[in-house]
Amino acid sequence: MTALAHERPETMTEIRTEAECLPENGPGLDEALWQAWKAIDLPEGYRAEIIEGVIEVSPTARRSHGLITNRVRRALDKFLDGGEYACHQDVDVIHSRKAWIPDAFVAPEDTEPCGDEDDMGVRADSVQLIVEVVSPGKRNQDRDRVRKRREYARAGIPVYVVIDDYDGQGAVTLFTGPRPDRADWEDIHRVPYGTEVTIPEGPAKGFVVTEAITGPARAKK
Repeated sequence: MTALAHERPETMTEIRTEAECLPENGPGLDEALWQAWKAIDLPEGYRAEIIEGVIEVSPTARRSHGLITNRVRRALDKFLDGGEYACHQDVDVIHSRKAWIPDAFVAPEDTEPCGDEDDMGVRADSVQLIVEVVSPGKRNQDRDRVRKRREYARAGIPVYVVIDDYDGQGAVTLFTGPRPDRADWEDIHRVPYGTEVTIPEGPAKGFVVTEAITGPARAKK
């Protein structure tokens, strides 16, 4: 049996399944987490992800987070309109028994050929860009800035964008050139809110993250 320990951080409920909690002769950690994740029955308003050996269950976002996320989605949909790619939300991205729910991602408009073998979501190798909007609270911030940064690099996601109200007075960081072997990125470009960031490659090449998406610089935290 997989042991589950419950912890409630500042703004996120988390179910942690640690490797040392697994039976010595039981299934591998990835497979055990995968089966546990598939079996989770969450109440409305919560979502579960598998991030670096942990099942994390988080509530739906607060208003300001949702505002930026929806601006990104609408802008990307407009930019991609008429092509083979679209912006997606509220869909699991699957890679090697890991499962993530990005705030927004670009993948083929028709995701039918992109499903994983269990039909739980979209395979990471079909995803061309991921956008995460950082939520308040240290654990939430570390998730997008550190843990998901490494996971998306491991999966070879070509472009990762972090929109972060809590980085100074607001910042956008663009990650390109994933290095799966290092769980890191070749190129990292960070700018404050108010400075435009242009996607350099892929189906969203030329898309610009502007102040119209992020809003103006935030008050200093």
